[in-house]
Amino acid sequence: MNYPAFPKRQIGDYLVTALSDGVMSASLDLLSGIDIAEAADIQHNASITQPGNIHINGYLIQGRGQTLLVDAGAGGLNNVGGQLACHLAATGVSPDEVNSVLLTHGHPDHIGGLLDAAEQPMFKHAELHLHFLEAEYWQDEENFKRANERGQRNFKLARRAISAYAGKIRLINQDEIAEGIAPVWLPGHTPGHTGFRITSAEESLLIWGDIVHFPPIQAARPEVSVVFDCDPRQAEETRKKILSQAAREKLLIAGMHLDRQGFARVSEAGQGYRIVYQQNE
Repeated sequence: MNYPAFPKRQIGDYLVTALSDGVMSASLDLLSGIDIAEAADIQHNASITQPGNIHINGYLIQGRGQTLLVDAGAGGLNNVGGQLACHLAATGVSPDEVNSVLLTHGHPDHIGGLLDAAEQPMFKHAELHLHFLEAEYWQDEENFKRANERGQRNFKLARRAISAYAGKIRLINQDEIAEGIAPVWLPGHTPGHTGFRITSAEESLLIWGDIVHFPPIQAARPEVSVVFDCDPRQAEETRKKILSQAAREKLLIAGMHLDRQGFARVSEAGQGYRIVYQQNE
């Protein structure tokens, strides 16, 4: 099978490649803080033909003797995504070559690809990095009991993934993951939701996880929340802070729910912001 060229950017010593996992069927009904008709208009004006679908990305980072993967996609669970594995192979990288998997958080569309069909680690030689608050959240029994049926399935998946990588879990604090790659705590979507910033003398890239799920809408209207947010108010505060920072510092950004182009910049637009996708270099 022939694949289109994968979007990639060189940030200092690291080559970062956006790997699409496919899409997740969703609905604008998942949003709060905006009228659905207005949300649909924003999507239409952004030339999005399937306004409810949410795209899923992962990011491959190669350099300094490291092969790292940021998130593992949905893995095809419940017929969601599942393309990341073949796209990774198309870049010439096998799962056994991945040294570390950096998790933004523990939702199924980010960790489903961690396990194979036998529920064994897909990345057998990789350490699994996640924020210590994220590990605590998914293993807390009271959180599990408060969740609805769907939420409890998510908890069980997160627990199985953590268990499968037992002995290889590395809890994220403020320390660099590797030279030039630092975690950025972005709470609200989940308690330990984490981005990863790659810094070089020429440019910085922030992989911001799930700051937005519907990029045109939540950039233009940062107060708009999605039902997946654990703490919508905190997620809104984090989103506003990071959008402002990205525009002010002219950061290159990457996100799990940007489109297949994978990389973008943020600019101010009226009372909100606009996400401008960057062409592949």
